[in-house]
Amino acid sequence: MTGSTIGRVGYIGLGNMGAPMAERLLTRPGGLTVLDVVPEAMSPFTDKGAAAASSPAELAAGCDLVCVTVLDDAQVRDVVTGPDGLLATARPGTVVAVHSTISDTTAVELAAKCAEKGVDFVDAPVSGGAGGAKNGILAVMVGATDDSFAKIEEPFGTFASLVVHAGPVGAGTRMKLARNLLHFIAFTAATEAQRLAEAAGIDITELGKVVRHTDAITGGAGSIMWRDTTSPLAEDDSWFPIFSRVRALGEKDLALALDLGDRLGVDLPLGARALSDLGPGLGVGTGEIAQTRSRKEHA
Repeated sequence: MTGSTIGRVGYIGLGNMGAPMAERLLTRPGGLTVLDVVPEAMSPFTDKGAAAASSPAELAAGCDLVCVTVLDDAQVRDVVTGPDGLLATARPGTVVAVHSTISDTTAVELAAKCAEKGVDFVDAPVSGGAGGAKNGILAVMVGATDDSFAKIEEPFGTFASLVVHAGPVGAGTRMKLARNLLHFIAFTAATEAQRLAEAAGIDITELGKVVRHTDAITGGAGSIMWRDTTSPLAEDDSWFPIFSRVRALGEKDLALALDLGDRLGVDLPLGARALSDLGPGLGVGTGEIAQTRSRKEHA
């Protein structure tokens, strides 16, 4: 391995995410070696010229970069540090990249163990699903040293259209956890919106079409994520009038939805929390509508 050039890549874990990610690596110069606990999962790759390994140790012996997409922390630990794991044979300078969503503390711990052998560990969870992997448009959030990040940018670019250096080891996982916090809170909010719509006699399948259509245009929740701090905004900040308008519109619509829920007997706890927290979260303080509703509720 010379400079930041990665030759042969190894891929461990050929499931719903790993298989399409590894498939994108097949056409990359340098070669590909694959490993999965299900032997049949390797056949589509070996049929196209990839090599197959029988253990992580065998795979690591001939690879400059090893990508790992397995189920959980325990499986990642076994792949990296087990009796027949990657560290048994990995050469100094090899990069081990874990795409599984694991604990950030596990990532830091494994990085230290890898460093003892001169191996570079990076946590590199992905976002975008199997469809994003198949089309090569995943987002990868990387926790790594600058040198390690420079090595993996090119090979990661085969299955990702956005590769972000989140910070040192562990930072990639922390970014992924924040991203998924938003994802699943949004899912929960969607179920609340469905309950309100259903109680109001609305076809919730059609509502889903509208949500997907408009989020594709506006960017959904990501459309407000432009600030570089969550601190309150000064009134002369250029974002202040923009987010003040967002707050005003949001508080109006949230209050109307909560009033509808009150009339229909539908409890909307996330809606109530959003009304009280939207303005402060945007950094512009609570607006008049939220203050008025709060005073009524506490009167």
